[in-house]
Amino acid sequence: MRVLIQRVKKASVTINNKVYSLIDNGLLLFIGICDEDNGEDIEWLTKKISNLRIFDDENGVMNKSVMDIDGEILAVSQFTLMASTKKGNRPSYIKAAKPDISVPLYEQFCAEMEIAVNKPIKRGVFGAAMKVGLLNDGPVTIFMDSKNKE
Repeated sequence: MRVLIQRVKKASVTINNKVYSLIDNGLLLFIGICDEDNGEDIEWLTKKISNLRIFDDENGVMNKSVMDIDGEILAVSQFTLMASTKKGNRPSYIKAAKPDISVPLYEQFCAEMEIAVNKPIKRGVFGAAMKVGLLNDGPVTIFMDSKNKE
């Protein structure tokens, strides 16, 4: 499982010209899922992300987590995170899990993230043509891969 984390001042998902989800200060998470992903990947990622100290403290040092600042989270499925660009110029998405695997894992990830931060999180719509808007704060963007534990 791969997650691209962006610290944001605000973020939104728009579908068919209507705002579907909107958050203020917090994290925008893009989530890519492969066939080998499972509950262990979700557990590792939700623990790491919920405790990730990337928000400024009173001294301007990144020392607080999304929970410490009572921030919001928006989680968006994004199969293109599983792209392979090894051959040619057209990315291959063969590593991306099909919906029968990825939808339940995405839902499980979101549910476990809600438990980890003890509040509801906002979501995109799996498989929808979404327009994602964001105001990156910093900018701070971090990539995590549960298979490499980095």
